[in-house]
Amino acid sequence: MPPLRSRAGGSDSGLAVGELIVPSVVVLEVTHRILQQRDEDAALQAVALLHQGRIVPLDAALAMAAAQIWVAEQLPLADSIILATAREFDATIWTMDAYFDGLPGVKYFRKQEA
Repeated sequence: MPPLRSRAGGSDSGLAVGELIVPSVVVLEVTHRILQQRDEDAALQAVALLHQGRIVPLDAALAMAAAQIWVAEQLPLADSIILATAREFDATIWTMDAYFDGLPGVKYFRKQEA
């Protein structure tokens, strides 16, 4: 459920550098995880925070790009959508999700051992 930060700027992209981009599938993943661990109020609070960024819906073009990534990179479906969204918006993915390790445009951080 990685956040994306735009690297784009200028009038063509419509984005400010550093704007938070939130693929709509991240809303699903965050809501699902919090409902498993807590309750609906906590999930609603988390979604409200996500809405501080720009929620990007999954349209047909983005879905087709994600399918190509899914095949080429063999990422899970949701991660393919996230990577396709990042590429569409020239955004950096900040994540601790090992599926993204080594991919261009990703800032990967290893999880700390407990």
